[in-house]
Amino acid sequence: MIEAAITPQTSAILATHVFGNPCAAQEIAAVAAKHKLRVIYDAAHAFGTSYQGRSVLHQGDISTLSFHSTKLFHTVEGGALITHDADLANKIAHMRNFGFHGPEAFQGVGINGKNSEFHAAMGLCNLKYIRQILARRQQLSEAYHDMLKPLRIGKPFLHPNAGFNYAYYPVLFESEAVLLKMVKALHGVYVYPRRYFYPSLETLSYVKPGQQMTISSDIASRVLCLPLYHDLSMEEVKMICRAILRAERY
Repeated sequence: MIEAAITPQTSAILATHVFGNPCAAQEIAAVAAKHKLRVIYDAAHAFGTSYQGRSVLHQGDISTLSFHSTKLFHTVEGGALITHDADLANKIAHMRNFGFHGPEAFQGVGINGKNSEFHAAMGLCNLKYIRQILARRQQLSEAYHDMLKPLRIGKPFLHPNAGFNYAYYPVLFESEAVLLKMVKALHGVYVYPRRYFYPSLETLSYVKPGQQMTISSDIASRVLCLPLYHDLSMEEVKMICRAILRAERY
């Protein structure tokens, strides 16, 4: 599907590691090499994810990370760009600091894209616990998986060469009507799941009208992220699953 979309104007492939589950990076790299294209990864969800035994951030020409407060690892706000290209890293370093190249010189156009010392301090505090955070999220995700086995739901396919970071626990229901029934049941026990990536972006008012994205629209209407955070207890996971299973029977 990627190759079919390539035109003479294409300069790069932009792909997203969704919910922390990595793309088929090896296949994407082969397409990029064939057409002499750069590869940019949206890795906002992929902190702690591995691919073929290494960090997924080794893939592509550049990866973008989000350190927003809702992320698995965060600095309250901010993010990072990862690249192995020294020239590109140098260009980014200037761009994030207004383009300054010395007190009175500019290398080019830039922005104020620097992290503050406060954000850096928060990141260092969280980084100490990242292994525990990853392990706890895996425990909670596996508990959801075991308790929701009787339910007719879809779950992300995990790449066999990848190490998943368990950043989210998304489930895919048969229809939007079923999803809404589950949301109502969870609200009844004061649990508020998120309809992540909803609505589908082609429906937004500022996007060029008339674009048909049937797969995106279908998935966006049926996908729901269940609560998943470090301090979530197993008792709370059981309560959430009981509410969903009861709603499924009625």
